[in-house]
Amino acid sequence: MTVLAHHTDTLTRDALAVLQPGFEGTTAPAWLLRRVGEGLTAVGLFGRNITSPDQLSALTAQLRAERDDVLVAIDEEGGDVTRLEVRGGSSFPGNLALGAVDDTGLTRDVARELGRRLAECGVNLNWAPSADVNSNPDNPVIGVRSFGADTDLAARHTAAYVEGLQSAGVAACTKHFPGHGDTNVDSHHALPRIDADLDTLTARELVPFKAAIEAGTKAVMSAHILVPALDPTRPATLSPRILTGLLRKELGYEGLIVTDGMEMHAIAGTYGIERGSALAIAAGADAICVGGGLADEATVLALRDALVAAVREGTLPEERLADAAARVRALAEWTRRSRAAVTDAGAREGNAPDIGLTAARRAVVVSGAPTPVTAPYVATLAPVANIAVGDETPWGVAAELAELLPGTRSGVYPQGTGAGDVLAAAGDRTVVAVVRDAHRHPWMIEALDALVAARPDTVVVEMGLPRAEPRGALYIATHGASRVCGRAAAEVIAGV
Repeated sequence: MTVLAHHTDTLTRDALAVLQPGFEGTTAPAWLLRRVGEGLTAVGLFGRNITSPDQLSALTAQLRAERDDVLVAIDEEGGDVTRLEVRGGSSFPGNLALGAVDDTGLTRDVARELGRRLAECGVNLNWAPSADVNSNPDNPVIGVRSFGADTDLAARHTAAYVEGLQSAGVAACTKHFPGHGDTNVDSHHALPRIDADLDTLTARELVPFKAAIEAGTKAVMSAHILVPALDPTRPATLSPRILTGLLRKELGYEGLIVTDGMEMHAIAGTYGIERGSALAIAAGADAICVGGGLADEATVLALRDALVAAVREGTLPEERLADAAARVRALAEWTRRSRAAVTDAGAREGNAPDIGLTAARRAVVVSGAPTPVTAPYVATLAPVANIAVGDETPWGVAAELAELLPGTRSGVYPQGTGAGDVLAAAGDRTVVAVVRDAHRHPWMIEALDALVAARPDTVVVEMGLPRAEPRGALYIATHGASRVCGRAAAEVIAGV
């Protein structure tokens, strides 16, 4: 092999190593296995790739047959954002519920059990937890994914989550650096901007990330947000000042830096994913997350070639690409060693299959006095789900309540419907109105007020941020919309 050919091969392998692509289907396609054999070191999984634990285990075994240390990543936050249980709802409450309980031991145990289930299926990198301080209650994309609006609370639970997850041999990826909590725009759709000054950012946004670093988080995910106090021109994912200057040098972080999904409009609609990926690696990112929306071989090859071209053009230093690839391989090796270290005996000893429901029950806050209810009518006032959550995962209390109270009926009501539609369908049944972030949706508040005026015995279940004034004879705040949160609320309504 000539020196030039060897150099090209090294560049190509390094460019493949820094990609974390997705794919379609529940088995690994031939093109993906081929690229793993050629140097692709990580693969991202989404709900479309998973139907059952056994199927997921077979899929990850396919990938490991090509490369034993392959990083298999997933966006499994528990709570509202689940990929393992996308069709039925998560067995774990999300961050806001854990923050509401404020028991770091519980958070650690929940994360450990989640990590154990991931590891059991062959997943070894989790794009979680969200360390964002949800200081803006109108935030459309973070909300219940945050431990809360209190900085110190978010910091201690972020650290506990990282420790719990990684004790199961699964690398944590703390997100979204330098903090996505004070935004009112979803970066899936546009580029958010945070205008807080440096002192505020240091005292609020950065504190949970410092805690995660101290806890040993193996990865940190960047945010596609513009923070002028840190960099007035580049979003964090593309900013050398933020990724290299702040995260690496000032905070002393030495682990893997992963970008948020590069096909999100905040990057794809402004810089384009190919140029954006090269800029991100040059800025200090080590891994490019892509595949939530783009999931084919052509995308992988285009990004690979764009990185190689950037090196040859001089816009991406070759040593920076090599360093990024080395960090990816180092994490892959850590996960391989951790998989071997977490023995079957140790995994069994740590089993806590009911910990999620236990946590969800503890997170419930009730106002008013429960009264006997039989066969109610459950009206779910459903907002449009943000992309991170997705609209394919069921939520609410209808299914769980029907198990406890046979004869329960239900309906789903999108924006544009009102109390009259609910009352007509409910007849003489007690109405259970289920909402999600009612404070952000005036139509929900209007419908709730009309329902309570017409039926004072209405039960209201808030499964998002409980910011609106409690309404109804019985008001239940679950601090999340996962399946176990629905179960916990149903138990209160049914009096069990």
